[in-house]
Amino acid sequence: MSPQGLEIAGERITGQDVRTQNVTACMAIANIVKSSLGPVGLDKMLVDDIGDITITNDGATILKQLEVEHPAAKVLVDLAELQDREVGDGTTSVVIIAAELLKRADDLVRNRIHPTSIISGYRLAMREACKYVDSKLAVKVEKLGKSTLLNAAKTSMASKIVDMDSDFFGKMVVDAVQAVKSTNEKGEVRYPIKAINILKAHGKSAKESTLINGYALNTTRAAQGMPRRVGPARIACLDFNLQRTRMQMGVQVLVTDPKELDKIRERESDITKERIQKMLKAGANVILTTKGIDDMSLKYFVEAGAIAVRRVKKDDLRHIAKASGATMMLTFADMEGGETFDASMLGQAEEVYEERVSDDNILIFKGFKSAKAATLLLRGANDYMLDEMDRSLHDAICIVKRTLESNTVVAGGGAVEAALSVHLENLATTLGSREQLAIAEFAEALLVIPKVLAVNAAKDATDLVAKLRAYHHMSQTKSDKQHLAEYGLDLINGVLRNNVEAGVLEPAMSKTKILQFATEAAITILRIDDMIRLAKAQDGPEE
Repeated sequence: MSPQGLEIAGERITGQDVRTQNVTACMAIANIVKSSLGPVGLDKMLVDDIGDITITNDGATILKQLEVEHPAAKVLVDLAELQDREVGDGTTSVVIIAAELLKRADDLVRNRIHPTSIISGYRLAMREACKYVDSKLAVKVEKLGKSTLLNAAKTSMASKIVDMDSDFFGKMVVDAVQAVKSTNEKGEVRYPIKAINILKAHGKSAKESTLINGYALNTTRAAQGMPRRVGPARIACLDFNLQRTRMQMGVQVLVTDPKELDKIRERESDITKERIQKMLKAGANVILTTKGIDDMSLKYFVEAGAIAVRRVKKDDLRHIAKASGATMMLTFADMEGGETFDASMLGQAEEVYEERVSDDNILIFKGFKSAKAATLLLRGANDYMLDEMDRSLHDAICIVKRTLESNTVVAGGGAVEAALSVHLENLATTLGSREQLAIAEFAEALLVIPKVLAVNAAKDATDLVAKLRAYHHMSQTKSDKQHLAEYGLDLINGVLRNNVEAGVLEPAMSKTKILQFATEAAITILRIDDMIRLAKAQDGPEE
């Protein structure tokens, strides 16, 4: 043992060094996504180790593709994923705010302010900011009318590839979300976005994408002899093979008479035949399975005039089973050791039919018994474009869902951040405790969003942000100027405008979540004052 005390097989970084390292790593991550923020943000092209290309503007997707090594930077990557899961949009903003909070906290620590004081100041500022958004800045959807949803969807798409056709896609997204409206047992209205399937097909232009009222599968009938349309459909959902039954591994059959071999083979075919007949007898006329169906078995379906589909994705099968009221069958075995299939296991739909789209056929299910479903069929020039459209529409769908469920929206374009910055700065001056400095820095950090928006739009950021703050200061101090709280940036013309009237709206929930998640992530990294990186153990034989 060394005289200093404990020897560690690895390196140890403590105090200010580790903080500086963490902040540098987080700023590097934020700088990657910074230029993709806002309606005039640019896209990133990511090439992975096998040469697959992703072209995207979505913060969460960019960070997911980066193989980040640094442990503190990984916290920001997880943060973007969390925002994507919880809200669906705002992934870039949340990373930029978290990194900015960290940078400012690091400056405070260098000025001899203890991290604990900064953390409590940040927490206080976050709570106050969320309260202010809900009480003062949020506007009820009913007050603004029908177009609110469309505007929220268009705002979400403004920075994406579909911006040119945002009217068309916005309407499509709003219709799709409203088509899957359902009420749960507690009587709450819910919009399960998993019931919206997004299919992609090459060819035609983006404007020729369509919304199909029903669930569409990217699969075809298993045999040409099957009917193209079945209605009313009774759907069986299976999760096992409909191929000739083979003996299980490890089963040995001793045969004394060679004639018995044929009987065994015959029985193997008969077991599957009996299963198929049980389903058809129960009234099934659409059979979906995640596994295979062999040609011998297909014959029975063709004769019965039923549609059979093999190799259906498990997720798709689950959604169809849920929407049609079918039960997913893993086996036909019953308690008595025999095999039965009851008609109650079947799901119901008004009709199932096959349609040709570009080079593929798709199978469309309409009029489900239990739940509603919708499918967005996207058309586009190439894979990259279709993938990016898929991501953009997913974000927009999430935003519309959140707007419908939370029922409040706020002005976009940096309006909320500027208002909060002014409010928190005024709050900081009223406090006589150490947290004052941390809250003032939190207020400054929020201005990074309008600054980055203006820089990306090639406008004068200093000038615009100064004007924006002056407007919000007036709105908070003079009672006759309260309408100025809705003012944000117009990045196309480089001026300020009332963003609520201009239709630049975001769900209030999105803003509060961004503040909460960014603060929590910044605090998590700020608390670290010691990093021990253990050296990898040597695997070779010891000499």
